[in-house]
Amino acid sequence: MYAVIFTAIVAGFDDEYVKLAEKMKHLAMTDYGCIEFNSCTEGDREIAISYWHDLDQIKRWKANVEHLQVQSRGRSTWYRSYKVEITKIERSYEMENLGKD
Repeated sequence: MYAVIFTAIVAGFDDEYVKLAEKMKHLAMTDYGCIEFNSCTEGDREIAISYWHDLDQIKRWKANVEHLQVQSRGRSTWYRSYKVEITKIERSYEMENLGKD
């Protein structure tokens, strides 16, 4: 499994950003095999992490025409800077809620 880590300094978001971000998330998960997607914004910092089975899925998603158009809009409007890192997950574990509400 792989994780794509996107970190950015935000210039500003608008209603179009919210709409397109949700659309891109849905497209990645339904058509390109994204397993999970999480994002968080605090102040002018954003981090988004998506999880994928393999590098081929990530490459196909990166080449999607609509995704490329939204990325271009991000560079010109929504972000001052960003970084993308792709990492292979060697180990993963979690603790589930064990009824301790």
